[in-house]
Amino acid sequence: MNMYLSVALGGAIGACARYGVAHFALRLLGPGYPYGTLIVNVAGSLLMGLLIEVLALRWSPSPELRVLLVTGFLGAFTTFSTFSLDVAVQIQKGAFIAAGGYILVSVALSIFGLFAGLYIMRMILT
Repeated sequence: MNMYLSVALGGAIGACARYGVAHFALRLLGPGYPYGTLIVNVAGSLLMGLLIEVLALRWSPSPELRVLLVTGFLGAFTTFSTFSLDVAVQIQKGAFIAAGGYILVSVALSIFGLFAGLYIMRMILT
């Protein structure tokens, strides 16, 4: 049961963080493009890279804390389901170029963010 509570707590925090970032991006950058989702996906991938590398090299938290951070927080914070909806909305609006660009930028920067996180932690910890 502790594992489920850990995931739930991490998920609640991650979902609130995602909402906060998306809300801030909407207010700052406007509603014309899904900037909030893009920012969350890239930042979440970077955080995943940082966390996974530090877990592999230096830190062995309890299983409960591990699932709170990885499965709970980052699982709720990163938003590829929302990403899919944003693409569908762009396509339904007939904005095919914007949708294609959004797909390419989101995937490429998210993968880059993950590798950047791995690299940063390797530089710090080794």
